[in-house]
Amino acid sequence: MTVELRRWRMQDAQALASVANNRNIWNQVRDFFPSPYTVSDAMQWIAKTAAENPPLNFAIIADEKLVGGTGCILKEDVYKKNIEIGYFIGEPYWGKGIATEACKLICKYVEEQMDVVRIEANTFQHNKASMRVLQKNGFYLEAIRQKAIIKNNVLLDEYLWVRRIKNDE
Repeated sequence: MTVELRRWRMQDAQALASVANNRNIWNQVRDFFPSPYTVSDAMQWIAKTAAENPPLNFAIIADEKLVGGTGCILKEDVYKKNIEIGYFIGEPYWGKGIATEACKLICKYVEEQMDVVRIEANTFQHNKASMRVLQKNGFYLEAIRQKAIIKNNVLLDEYLWVRRIKNDE
């Protein structure tokens, strides 16, 4: 299976809404991710990402089909040498290695294009699949923030995963 990242395009709106409108995905991500996820939500997201310079968010394409999204958030202030990554894959594509490859690609992009020394990712305590994706990509568990997040009115632990960039000092 060929996996690649590319900039979002407005013609992706229907496909994005189709893969993202899934409660099982929403249960694993932050609340800014809409649920239900409509075509209008997708169009707003794509318009927002079009203004990014440098690009920070990408469509995940597997065998020429849009299957999810990935991106990063540049940290600020004293954390400006850190970047956070995230990703989601449409449920029909789970368990096929796509997230692992997409994570590898976004990390490569960050290492080549961004002036950072750490890549961070956060997972909810129950998201074992995402934890495996991160481990396969050289991330280590740095901290468990106990009862740090609330999702569906339930307090959950947040796992902080880190990958150091080799060229740091």
